[in-house]
Amino acid sequence: MSKAVMEHADAADVFNKDESYVDWHDETLWFVRTKRDKSSKLLPEWENLRETASQIKNYVLSHMDELLETFEKNAKANGIHVHWAADAAEHNEIVLAILKQHNVDRMIKSKSMLTEECHMNDFLTKNGIEVIDTDLGERIVQLRNEPPSHIVLPAIHLKKKDIGDLFHEHLGTDAGATDPQYLTEAARQHLRDKFLTRKAALTGVNFAIAETGGFVVCTNEGNADMGAHLADVHIACMGFEKLIPLQAHLGVFLRLLARSATGQPVTTYSSHFKSPREGQEMHLVIVDNGRSAQLGRADFRNSLKCIRCGACMNTCPVYRRSGGHSYHNAVAGPIGSILAPNLDMTKNADLPFASTLCGSCTNVCPVKIDIHDQLYKWRQVLVQGGHVPQVKEIGVKAMSMVLSQPRFYQWSGRLGRSVMRTLPFMVNNSLNPWFKQREMPEPPKESFRDWYVRNRE
Repeated sequence: MSKAVMEHADAADVFNKDESYVDWHDETLWFVRTKRDKSSKLLPEWENLRETASQIKNYVLSHMDELLETFEKNAKANGIHVHWAADAAEHNEIVLAILKQHNVDRMIKSKSMLTEECHMNDFLTKNGIEVIDTDLGERIVQLRNEPPSHIVLPAIHLKKKDIGDLFHEHLGTDAGATDPQYLTEAARQHLRDKFLTRKAALTGVNFAIAETGGFVVCTNEGNADMGAHLADVHIACMGFEKLIPLQAHLGVFLRLLARSATGQPVTTYSSHFKSPREGQEMHLVIVDNGRSAQLGRADFRNSLKCIRCGACMNTCPVYRRSGGHSYHNAVAGPIGSILAPNLDMTKNADLPFASTLCGSCTNVCPVKIDIHDQLYKWRQVLVQGGHVPQVKEIGVKAMSMVLSQPRFYQWSGRLGRSVMRTLPFMVNNSLNPWFKQREMPEPPKESFRDWYVRNRE
């Protein structure tokens, strides 16, 4: 299977060459995961909130057509220009047309994973539009010509020294500076002029409310507010799954989002936009880009409930030790691995296999997406559709045959233990992927089944 991008396993090997970075990445994300646990346990109603959010999203998925029509009607009544985009290309063309209509060649942008999905920055740059990301993490990776590696923590793969060196090169900070306050202040001063001089600002959308026609943008830095309130043109872009039915439902999701993402009680800024201010134009671009196809897949439609908190990434042992860029997709980690194959099965066939299927992602998901089940189901779809390398297909079928025949399974286990004891070089070599960066376990004298049969009396 030929691909234009490096597969996850190969990209993870590159990431793992620097063990100190891998360990730091792993520990930092686990620290965020533990903050999530502590924060959620402070709410006795946490599981009720998760169930309520899940059921609200189930309703949205089952009534998407009417909710979208209601949202569009109310948004237009509020004075918002509503656009519909079938795919990434149409989304990008709509944004470009709005900018050209207003003779804008420089635009600021807050965090938007949808625009990353659509590769909008590259498209606009090629068409003569300068795009400046104003989220600090996004600006850092933009200066490095990299995509974000995490949907909430875009530069989590970098250390303070990396950022200090980057800012010294691009912003003129002192060489070797690593003080976070100093570097953050340099970024603030760098971005201040951009906010004051750009006529157009683009934001994402965290939640769109059908009942009111308004939408909410959540940030911790206030950059979305600064951009949107100072600009003459505010463009907001959203995948259609960001809908919720009622304003009353918003509190459920706001209580879940920040706690799941970073362990905060709530995001620092939860900004409500309903209509443009006097003299301003507000445009809303609603995007499909494969979401209708995902909605039509009974086994995978629940993935559209995602509120982009990143909790599944923070807990995933594979993501933590392989890095976000190894997923070659705008959304990395477990959730990205069930969204990406819907867009391109051939290109993203490796991603559902980048998982231990431990289920931790499902356990922390604030809207109860059955992520690990969907990873398992995607593997079946991809193998049956011929979207995986022949070696992997043969291996999967061989394991299926072994696991479906108890006697053959027992015999294979005995053979494997004997080989590991008597001919260890047969498994302790570079041809065995499990042996990479691991020590093979001591083979047990007998299987658990044999021990149980012998001791059950």
